[in-house]
Amino acid sequence: MSDVLAGGLITPDAGETPLLSLSSLSILKAAPLARLSFRAREASLGAAGTAFGLDLPVAPLSSNSAEKRAALWMGPDEWTLLAPEDELQAVFDAIESALSGHPHALVDVSDRSETVIVSGEQAVWLLNTGIFIDFSLEEFPVGTVTRTVFHKAPVMVWRLAEETFAVEAWATFMDYVSGLLVQSAKELEAA
Repeated sequence: MSDVLAGGLITPDAGETPLLSLSSLSILKAAPLARLSFRAREASLGAAGTAFGLDLPVAPLSSNSAEKRAALWMGPDEWTLLAPEDELQAVFDAIESALSGHPHALVDVSDRSETVIVSGEQAVWLLNTGIFIDFSLEEFPVGTVTRTVFHKAPVMVWRLAEETFAVEAWATFMDYVSGLLVQSAKELEAA
C-alpha cells in the first residue's frame, strides 16, 4: 500500500491493530479526519475551492486531492470535504468567510463516519462480496468515488490506488461493515 494516499490524508490509525493482515489483503482502520458536508450552487464553487485550497470536482463519481485535502463529489450540488482533524475549524471558517452572503450549507460531520482502508491484490474480490459494482481499473479508476450499499449498510467507496480503497460507513454501521469484510476475507485463508 502506498504510504501517501489521497494527498497524505488517508492514513492507517497508528493506535489501532489491523483488522486483517494477509499476504494478499489487509483491512486497517483509518485515522480520524475532519469531514465537512458541503452543498452549494455552481456559482459558489470557485470561491469555496479557493478557501478550501482545492478545486471541487464537478464530474460525477470524481474526487480531487492534494496535500492534506480531498474533495469528493457526492451529487450535483454536494461534496464531502476532508482535511486533517486539527484543521477543522480553520477550514470551516475559511469557507464560511469566502461564501458570506452566498447560499450554501456547510456542516461538520466528522464524528458521523469512520473509514477502513482495504488494500491488496484481493481488495476488489473482497468488496464484491457485498457490493455489485465493477471495480476494475477500467471502470472504476483511481480517484473514483461512489455511494452504494455493502450488504445492507450504506457506504462510500473511494479508490485511492490501484489496489487500495477507502470504505467509509456511518460509525453506527462500521462494526457491521468491517465485521463482514473480515468474515468474507477469512475465505481466502481457508482456500
